[in-house]
Amino acid sequence: MAGRETMKAACKRVRPIMSTNFSDARRRALGLYRAFYRYIPYVVKYFDIPKSENDCRRKLREYFYKNACITDIRIIDVLVIKGYIELKEITHQWQQKGHIMAHWKPTYERKPTDFVGKFLSGVD
Repeated sequence: MAGRETMKAACKRVRPIMSTNFSDARRRALGLYRAFYRYIPYVVKYFDIPKSENDCRRKLREYFYKNACITDIRIIDVLVIKGYIELKEITHQWQQKGHIMAHWKPTYERKPTDFVGKFLSGVD
């Protein structure tokens, strides 16, 4: 009995959130990318961040490439919805300069563990 119910739950067809097929979800994701890409000059100007437009475009591209391997249509739709919410917060200036700059997290170098590494970096 339990096996049959599990099989029913696994084979249950789920309703799509917005997109009905992968090409539709891809089109929505590209629309979000274009909307962000067009608004980058205004972000640099209005928020007065110490990054150039090219730095912002690289970061945008990085975020989209990070999620490029996702093939589930429902997950893509949720990510696109979250992206449009983020864009609306930026365009209405509900986010501030600190929120924008948080996307460029500082990178921390690992402390050296061997003798030569400690000696060259000046650590005891």
